[in-house]
Amino acid sequence: MSDFQTFAKEAEAALRDVFAPTPLQKNDHLSAMYEADIWLKREDLSPVRSYKLRGAFNAMRKLPDQKDFVCASAGNHAQGVAYMCRQFGVRGRIFMPVTTPQQKIQKTKIFGGDQVTIDLVGDYFDDCLNAAQAYCAEHAAHFLSPFDDEDVIEGQASVAVEIEEQLGRAPDQIILPVGGGGLSAGMISYFENRAQFTLVEPLGGACLWAALIAGKPVKLDKVDTFADGAAVGQIGQKTWERLKDVGLANVVRIPEDRICLTMLDMLNVEGIVLEPAGALAIDALKDLGRSISGRQVVCLSTGGNFDFERLPEVKERAQRFAGVKKYLILRMPQRPGALKEFLNFLGPEDDITRFEYLKKSARNFGSILIGIETKSADRFENFFKRLDEAGFSYSDITNDEIMAQFVV
Repeated sequence: MSDFQTFAKEAEAALRDVFAPTPLQKNDHLSAMYEADIWLKREDLSPVRSYKLRGAFNAMRKLPDQKDFVCASAGNHAQGVAYMCRQFGVRGRIFMPVTTPQQKIQKTKIFGGDQVTIDLVGDYFDDCLNAAQAYCAEHAAHFLSPFDDEDVIEGQASVAVEIEEQLGRAPDQIILPVGGGGLSAGMISYFENRAQFTLVEPLGGACLWAALIAGKPVKLDKVDTFADGAAVGQIGQKTWERLKDVGLANVVRIPEDRICLTMLDMLNVEGIVLEPAGALAIDALKDLGRSISGRQVVCLSTGGNFDFERLPEVKERAQRFAGVKKYLILRMPQRPGALKEFLNFLGPEDDITRFEYLKKSARNFGSILIGIETKSADRFENFFKRLDEAGFSYSDITNDEIMAQFVV
């Protein structure tokens, strides 16, 4: 047994004083769909609905004389640190962006109680990080990295220890998301070569993919924060050392809109609430397909901190990705009967979800913003063909990112 495996087992054993192992559940729905033995490791059922408290716990327990801890986070790491500050009876200062949703701020306060102070600083994570590190330097507090810390990596590896104990062996394959790399580094280091790994990143935050191409950690020019639990601008240096040999063939990048399909499927079919990052591993099954047939596969559902106010956005993104909802800018002739002619192109399964028409005097044409939802993506091919034959001029702005920000 390696030193790392020993340390991970010690962390897992110590955690039992705080909470029970999260469930490892066989999923019949996914198993039948992919003809495999698929299990879900339900980190979304931890006390803070994510795995992040594991690393925070392990780092804190190794610093028994430290009474002040600091972190920068707008999400699961903040809640994990807050929970453990109350558990250990130490002081915590958590720096969060001013733009952090109130729900996340309130949950962090609830978990930390009187042990935690929250500072809202700046609009972006980097503002919080700089403020947190400056505070540590001035007050001799200990900065708790969300991933780039050996003790945090060991703590996250307690997930691997539980999986092995619950299955009685290492599974054939493990699928898990990557953000800064703390969880994946811990899991791979614990299982070594005893399981195949598939690491999953959101397309708009694929920092491991970028590092593997460059041969070193690099900062992404832009990060899509929709899957905020895994949307990281640069892989950690310590985690990189454990992940640099993983190989591009074992990394999957997933469009943010496609994740929404899996979130809705898990909610509607299984009654499981997952945040975008928490659904990444399950969504990756679509890419692996028949390659996992007959294998025992564990998917990590890493987080369930989902604000249901975002549900309409998730549904919207899912429909657009599936091709069953589109937005058009249509030039409508300003003559009697033109609108009725256009509406006749719609079938009984087509629904207008948005309609804005501005009729202007002394012009031959007016502009319409229209949203159309249908049952099958194939329906739009015939619809566009009929528009073309009738001479209507239109632009499909469904996937125009700039336009969508204003009209969708």
